[in-house]
Amino acid sequence: MIARLKVTLERVTPPVMRLIEVPLGLRLDRLHLTLQAAFGWTDTHLWEFRAGDVAWGPLDPDEEFGDGPLDARKATLRDVLEDTGAKTIRYIYDFGDNWQHAIRVGRLGAPDPRSTYPMLLDAQGRCPPEDIGGPFGYAQFLEALADPRHARHADLRASFGEGEFDAAAVDVVAIARKLDALGASWTRRRTGARKKPGPTPGSSSKAVTGD
Repeated sequence: MIARLKVTLERVTPPVMRLIEVPLGLRLDRLHLTLQAAFGWTDTHLWEFRAGDVAWGPLDPDEEFGDGPLDARKATLRDVLEDTGAKTIRYIYDFGDNWQHAIRVGRLGAPDPRSTYPMLLDAQGRCPPEDIGGPFGYAQFLEALADPRHARHADLRASFGEGEFDAAAVDVVAIARKLDALGASWTRRRTGARKKPGPTPGSSSKAVTGD
């Protein structure tokens, strides 16, 4: 089964949204990679999924007494929906900047055999720069970039260039390619894991095939 997800980055203007389809059995650590690619984050900070009072994320080997999130590698999107009954899942990236994404689960359906998943259906808005200070810092960044009289305007122009940061622009082709590459890499791994061993030296193909 395939799930359609509308993922919105909250508290930012202009709006940033991605509409994607993913396998319902996708592991949460791979959903994390999917969202990183879809939004354009750099995967350089901690992250977590939350549904109700349950959280999933990367395991911290130094965490004591099991107080941290559950292992995202051992849970799938299907598990979260069935176990919690949630229709909206939260994805938090970078606990300092605290980028909050709302994942709203839409229709479930059969996969298209001609398609590779995850797949981008629609996109709106550019991903904010990393380490910009969260939604509030991002709003200040855009204000300074747009105002030649702002004290930070010259420094930001030197970093991003005049007119080179368009908050409303999104490169859907680049995002689609990244998602295709993820899906292809996961498919290759599954195929490789299921391959039957080849004939051992000195054995005949007849003995291997069982004919």
